[in-house]
Amino acid sequence: MSLLKKYLTNQGPKAYFKRKFNKDKYLINRGLRYISLGKKNPNKIFYIINRSPGAGLFSNLTFVLNQLKFCEDNRFIPIIDMKNFTTIYNEEKKVDNSFNAWDYYFERINNFKIEDVYKSSNLIFSSDKFQKNMAIDIQDKKLKQVFNKIKIKKKFTNEANIFFKKNFFRNDNILGVHFRGSSYKTARRHAYPSTISEMIDNIDQLIERYKYNKVFLVTEEQDYLDRLKKKYKDKLIYYPSYRMTKIDSFKIYPRTDHRFKLGKEAVIEMLILSKCNGITYVKSNIVSAAQKFSTKKQNDHEIFFGYNSRNIYISRWKWYLKNHFPFIFGKIKKVKKYN
Repeated sequence: MSLLKKYLTNQGPKAYFKRKFNKDKYLINRGLRYISLGKKNPNKIFYIINRSPGAGLFSNLTFVLNQLKFCEDNRFIPIIDMKNFTTIYNEEKKVDNSFNAWDYYFERINNFKIEDVYKSSNLIFSSDKFQKNMAIDIQDKKLKQVFNKIKIKKKFTNEANIFFKKNFFRNDNILGVHFRGSSYKTARRHAYPSTISEMIDNIDQLIERYKYNKVFLVTEEQDYLDRLKKKYKDKLIYYPSYRMTKIDSFKIYPRTDHRFKLGKEAVIEMLILSKCNGITYVKSNIVSAAQKFSTKKQNDHEIFFGYNSRNIYISRWKWYLKNHFPFIFGKIKKVKKYN
């Protein structure tokens, strides 16, 4: 039965490794708990933000923003611990002199050291799951005030700017395309991703209507990139990210610092999307982040095909069945037209 469950359910990526940590002592994954671990800082209350193994980078960011708001509302001092509570982006060795995956991509939100915090009198550990009252979209108004606390590492913004200036002219009218595949095809309660034919038809119509002369593609699937390169040739621009063929990118380790680089590439692609004149997409955290970080007015071309099943067993197969056997299971149809 356990073997059957493994193949029938959508397991998702796992943390690359688990750092050795006393789970009982630090109350990992037990919801909100208070604990005292020493005598330091008796007049301060530290709130340990943890999510292990977490999910995609911008899902983790949205989770952190919710927790920062909770800290602000309750006057707690937030400590983002993605060192002891490892995520799917953590490496076994230090990146930029840190084991904390938050530090890989974002500036620290305060100067407290985790080692000192864990010798302090008053600690509260967050739950590692989204709660019912949390915002699930980074653009939610509830997160507006704390969003200003987030600063992406300057080296990534610099790299995104250099790429953009190298590949686009000032008068280019750029359509950003976020074309998700892989786990989106099987993720329960998520919006169905587009097929290749649907996405090409969508891009063609947008180019004709809005006179886009360049297309910036973000996709994690090599087949999607190959098909769109063949179709749009020199008009198509893309960042040289790692792309999967058949095996999930998080289930293999083909290059040095692979997990860190997956996150780095997501950050840079998000920043480039934020500079495009318009974006077409099926709802995702990376697009929400791009729109939030953008400093310009962008055309919003969302496409929507409905939602996958909430049932973990059914969602694993529903997208494939509808696309390969539409005469039996019914075709996935566009529900919402692009703007």
